[in-house]
Amino acid sequence: MSDEFDFSAMLRQAQDLQQKLKQIQIDAAEKTVDAQSGGGMVRVVVDGGMRLRKIEIDPSIAAADDKAMMEDLIVVAVNDGLRRAQELMAEEMTKLGPMAGMNLPGIFGGGRG
Repeated sequence: MSDEFDFSAMLRQAQDLQQKLKQIQIDAAEKTVDAQSGGGMVRVVVDGGMRLRKIEIDPSIAAADDKAMMEDLIVVAVNDGLRRAQELMAEEMTKLGPMAGMNLPGIFGGGRG
């Protein structure tokens, strides 16, 4: 019987952890990070749910008529924004305590939501 009780307690703890994780993901999705490239010529905003919220492109890039440069600056800014958003999520995960170090699939984006 004691093994059954321990399993039940472990299951409840796992369910509690799952709820906390879900709330952290919801909270992080509401937070945003900013990133830029080209000295601020391209600026992006990414949320903690790994969604790109906004891209701002300085008019001077369009005026330069350099499509390849514009594409490169956008890629750099978006990748930096995604990296910063992952750091935000990792910071939020520390709220889970010792479980935060686990490699849980689906935490850094994707998944259902």
